[in-house]
Amino acid sequence: MTQKPHNYRTFILGITIVATLGGLLFGYDTGVIGGSQLYFTEYFNFTKGEQGWAVSSALYGCLAGALIAGFLSAKYSRKYTLILSGLLFAISAWGSGIPESLTILVLFRILGGIGVGIASMTAPMYIAEVAPPKERGRLVSYYQLAIVIGFFVVFLATYFIGGGDISALSPEMLEEVHHHNVTQGWRIMFWSELIPALAFFILLFFVPHSPRWLMLKGRNSEAKRVFAKVTASPEEAEREFREIEASLIRESKELKVTAFSKSMLLVLFIGVSLSILQQVTGINAILYYGAEIFSNALGYGPEDALKQQILLGAVNLLFTFVAIYQVDKWGRKPLLIVGTLGMFLGIGTLGFSIYLNQLGIISLIGMLTFIASFALSMGPVTWVLLSEIFPNKVRSSAMSIAVAAQWLFNAIVANTFPVINGSEVNENVFNGALPYFIFASLCIVAILFVWRFVPETKGKTLEEMDQLWLKKE
Repeated sequence: MTQKPHNYRTFILGITIVATLGGLLFGYDTGVIGGSQLYFTEYFNFTKGEQGWAVSSALYGCLAGALIAGFLSAKYSRKYTLILSGLLFAISAWGSGIPESLTILVLFRILGGIGVGIASMTAPMYIAEVAPPKERGRLVSYYQLAIVIGFFVVFLATYFIGGGDISALSPEMLEEVHHHNVTQGWRIMFWSELIPALAFFILLFFVPHSPRWLMLKGRNSEAKRVFAKVTASPEEAEREFREIEASLIRESKELKVTAFSKSMLLVLFIGVSLSILQQVTGINAILYYGAEIFSNALGYGPEDALKQQILLGAVNLLFTFVAIYQVDKWGRKPLLIVGTLGMFLGIGTLGFSIYLNQLGIISLIGMLTFIASFALSMGPVTWVLLSEIFPNKVRSSAMSIAVAAQWLFNAIVANTFPVINGSEVNENVFNGALPYFIFASLCIVAILFVWRFVPETKGKTLEEMDQLWLKKE
């Protein structure tokens, strides 16, 4: 009896939403630092170096999490690895709100970072492994959508926790609100993450294992039961099963195929390079330090800067929707090239407005153009490509390496941005615009790289992608 399309689509959508909660927590956990760091930096009286370490410490945890996620997801399953990440999110959310020293704050931020790193590699891979080929780009893009929803929600949360609309408050009341934020508000900002963290942890117990992981472990009967739930008909389920079976047999004939095998070096290079370029073009410097940029470079007060961050989050969210509904129509490569060109124009405009000291609406338009273009391209499309370009046998390890590179350079950008931004060279020679000019230059590098090396994967099955690389042996 043929299964009704509505049933299997609803099931796939349901487990996709649960998995993408890892993305929401990714966005929430990394975004909460943007608002809270304005206040805990003042509370602890951090130097620029200490501020950079407090902000970037979680990212080194993300690096560690991404590195171990490949082993964990291959040995213990994608599902159980995601459950571990949910537990780490909850512990970090509670612990980040209690410290009285930089060391304790960093410790709990690193724990949360490990959870983010694990989820950032495992969730999109899990979604790709259960999604139909024609819908895989859209469904994996939901992961990026969840990330930007996480950023948007946390910007709203920090705005309201930070006092909400302060335009009508007297100077005395403004001082009182600011004092509360410095002493207690930033702690509540961290604690607010407990709600989505616990929801993610609990709901994961109700999703199935990845059928491809089950087949890698020889649990074929269980894999068939999952395929029956995620395909439109018994015939399609059987076809998916046979394709993966043939792919695994083919890969087993390779002499110990690993992520570092000769046939895998090109695709590993593409995955790692794409991950690095996603970070060094500047997105997280804008998201992490957006409130500070609004406060210092664009002249907003700290509480007003929290309000402006909501605008960044809203634009990020809106254009991610555009990417989701176009990635399986336009293709991955055109979206990357067009979007990265928009990033170059946006960040370049912001940089020149700061350099020429013409701050105001032009600066804001430049920043929003950059965010919108990233949301259309480098944000979701990178995750789609990483989840689909690696062959079944090495997907866990290769994606772990690529995502680890992403987090390493994320941390480097977050750690160095306040140092470069506060340097004498930046102030005296570039009038505060140096980091934005660096990001603009790297956008051009990204466009050239995508044009030369990135393949188009639209509509291909994961097993067809295997052959794209294995035949190059």
